[in-house]
Amino acid sequence: MIHRKTFRKLGRNSAHRRALFRNMATSLILHQKIETTLCKAKELRRVVEKMVTLGKRGSLHARRQAMAFLQPINRTESGFSEKRTAVHQLFEEIAPRFQERNGGYTRITKTGSRKGDRAPMAVIEFVTEPLEKKGDRRRRRVIKPLAGAETGVESSAAVPLSDVESAIAS
Repeated sequence: MIHRKTFRKLGRNSAHRRALFRNMATSLILHQKIETTLCKAKELRRVVEKMVTLGKRGSLHARRQAMAFLQPINRTESGFSEKRTAVHQLFEEIAPRFQERNGGYTRITKTGSRKGDRAPMAVIEFVTEPLEKKGDRRRRRVIKPLAGAETGVESSAAVPLSDVESAIAS
């Protein structure tokens, strides 16, 4: 068991590891999806989720913290002369999508093995589905007819509990 090990070292010293995650976080924010090894993706998730939390905060201090970490790379969209930095995209496009969500901003999907060294590969991307509310689901119960009793309800029909309670009360 791996106890008291807070992160993966990835065979790099601390400065190299920080530079790796700065580059990967910037690329993920600019492109919304990147493919990397599974271990790097799992560690990158920790870094990117903190960046999105800074983006959700939206203050000047949070923006400066994000600027201190992310690379100052400009992105030019095809057909537009406007340049957007990763920090701008994080604060203006990505963070507003996750205002209702408390964590879990990224998804890691395993894609197989790399051809050269059989390293497990994965795609890390931002979640696009809206957050499902817990109160939206209605609890349903299947009513089974009594043996030999003739009822108007089929055995496989799902009936909401409120309908069952009103039928019992009448």
